[in-house]
Amino acid sequence: MVDLFANAINTIKVSGNAGIGKCTIANTKLLKALVEILKKNDYIKDYEEIKDGKFTRLRIDLGNKINNIGVIKPRYAVSVSDIQKYETRYIPSKDFGILILTTSGGVITNKDARSRHVGGRLLAYVY
Repeated sequence: MVDLFANAINTIKVSGNAGIGKCTIANTKLLKALVEILKKNDYIKDYEEIKDGKFTRLRIDLGNKINNIGVIKPRYAVSVSDIQKYETRYIPSKDFGILILTTSGGVITNKDARSRHVGGRLLAYVY
């Protein structure tokens, strides 16, 4: 696999569209932060770390809250003033979805980035 992040997002999307309630993705710091954000914003029910041989993986209990999820490539550098432009591009309606950014302070949503007044790089969108 070349891009673990894109593969994990695609696994979540396909499992949700197929009506499968659970999926398993790789366990990295970035993916764990993504899953934490999805859980905090009620897009997934819960997740757990499972041991798979010598590797650990994340088993996600999806629910039916995700309409669409996708990776943003290239990972655009975004300042606080540019967040609105990317919200209109990737999210269909105001306050309907979230953008996920990586910053020097960790992985956060677009709403947290505005309140903290920080910019970063765009990773994904969810609605």
